[in-house]
Amino acid sequence: MVQEFEGRTEKEAIDVAAAQLGLERDGFDVEILESLSGGIFKKGKVRIRVHTRDETPAPRKKLAVEDVVPADEFETRIIEFTKHIISGMGYSSEVTILFREEKKLGIRIESEHASIIIGKKGKNLDALQLLVNVYAGRMGHEDTRIILDSENYRIRREEAIVRLAYDTAEQVRRTRQSVLLEPMNPFERRIVHTTLNDIVDIETKSEGEGLYKQVRVTFRGKI
Repeated sequence: MVQEFEGRTEKEAIDVAAAQLGLERDGFDVEILESLSGGIFKKGKVRIRVHTRDETPAPRKKLAVEDVVPADEFETRIIEFTKHIISGMGYSSEVTILFREEKKLGIRIESEHASIIIGKKGKNLDALQLLVNVYAGRMGHEDTRIILDSENYRIRREEAIVRLAYDTAEQVRRTRQSVLLEPMNPFERRIVHTTLNDIVDIETKSEGEGLYKQVRVTFRGKI
């Protein structure tokens, strides 16, 4: 799959691509399309084309009970930090290892206040996840992506977005009118793009600024 991204610098454009695609830097190839230097009153601009590799991820292995405990000091500190932040929010929780993959660590949060910890459309969980990833980076593990989940929210949300993407595509095909979806984080936007990527008469494009952008679904077939 080929997509294009922009940033003020080459590094920023690559970081944007990695975030929106949900891939590590070594998971895609980069082609520089445009590079404009910035000045005192003008921002720089770099446009890149990303070629992702067609790799099917291995199924996630369910951990045995004895594997959910921290395996080393890094995992121990991540779990303690996560519990500390949640405690600071005023809630108790049990935090364990959800999965381990190369450069990825999944953390499960169990709490009677899970709905509050998750927040509306997962925004509290996303904010907590961001803090934990910053903390991991300060420990020298900036190449490890920490993924937080509670009540299987991530899986349920992914399934809901896939259904939304297909339903929206049908609406756009029927009405020939584009639809702008709700603001989503990079991972959720990637689900929409990936789900509709192979539908030849449907096109998707992210719009907006910041972390939470919107995906516009457009009809590109014959009217």
